[in-house]
Amino acid sequence: MLAVAGLVAASGGCGVFGAPAASAQGCANPSGTYSGEIPWGQRLVDPARLWPLTRGEGQLVAVIGTGVDGQNAQFAPGQLEGGARTERTDCDGRGTIAAGIVGAQPDPSTTFAGVAPGAHLLPIRYATSDGGDPGELAEAIDTAVDRRAGVILVAVPAAADSPALSSAVARARSAGAVVVSAAAASQQGARTYPTATSGVLAVGSVNPAGEPVQTEAGDHVGLAAPGAELVSTSAGAGGAVAHRWPVTDPGLAAAYVAGVAALVRAYHPALSGEQVVTRLTLTAHRPPSGAHDPRLGWGVLDAYAAVSSTLPADVAGPGAVAPAASAPVVVPAAAPAPRPSDVTAGTIALAGVALAAAAGVTVAAVRRARRRGWRPSRFTP
Repeated sequence: MLAVAGLVAASGGCGVFGAPAASAQGCANPSGTYSGEIPWGQRLVDPARLWPLTRGEGQLVAVIGTGVDGQNAQFAPGQLEGGARTERTDCDGRGTIAAGIVGAQPDPSTTFAGVAPGAHLLPIRYATSDGGDPGELAEAIDTAVDRRAGVILVAVPAAADSPALSSAVARARSAGAVVVSAAAASQQGARTYPTATSGVLAVGSVNPAGEPVQTEAGDHVGLAAPGAELVSTSAGAGGAVAHRWPVTDPGLAAAYVAGVAALVRAYHPALSGEQVVTRLTLTAHRPPSGAHDPRLGWGVLDAYAAVSSTLPADVAGPGAVAPAASAPVVVPAAAPAPRPSDVTAGTIALAGVALAAAAGVTVAAVRRARRRGWRPSRFTP
């Protein structure tokens, strides 16, 4: 089982998060119905601020991992897609937790809600014992592509790569999908897959203090998102609105990014998958150094900037290297506004090298924007 070492335990072959969660059958159980203050990760991402613009309607997000418990009442009727290879039960619990972060519905009984409640979810299970089988994970990704998922969340990645897995990722990218995978290796120097595969948006995890909590690190990490001390939907709900908390697992950070990717795709339907990834990384809150960090990537996810920012029309196209002198400036919108008419598919593509060259200029622009009153970064509950 892939997890942050020491933070996620296991019982009876099923994932257990935080407080004891195993039922008499060894499967995940709810902590209850969460009614406390809005969870810190949800406050940081602040999806409700974007819902006047988009709730992710028209998007299909594949959640690849341990299945999703369709009996949790915080998923809307019909929101979980069925069909071949889908799984609407979840003994382990991780898939249900990840799916809730992506798309759980607002409900008056709880302060927890998902990022993109308008999106549909495609729950795909693959065997995750002994680090996961990369061949079965490849088949799961192929299923997501066949079902035309625009965002593919690998909540439980594999410990090893394979030609089949690399080919499945390449096929997904060719189909225009955004592949998001958790940096979930629990040993120093290890990498998970397809997290470390070229073209996949690899996501690190931060705690409420903004500190990275995952072990996996490297130049493949694209950005970071909340992955510790979280709240989300629980398996074993039996038809109720029920949650697990506190939850710490790197797959949950990837779920936040997948949810925001769905919002971006819904609001900017002309963008390619690569352009969505570029928008997410370019608008992230940069690390203190202003440069790429091996555990934080290009910084912490900024959902509002990713969806609403206007990027200039002279951004280099895919594969091009933009000189630092012409690096793009991110201009966040002051408030939810009509869809920007000047953002087209060609305006937001940046290669990784171009993004590195642009980082310093982008940081300066973001700092100036904050002095003008743009929403500050928030990590404390």
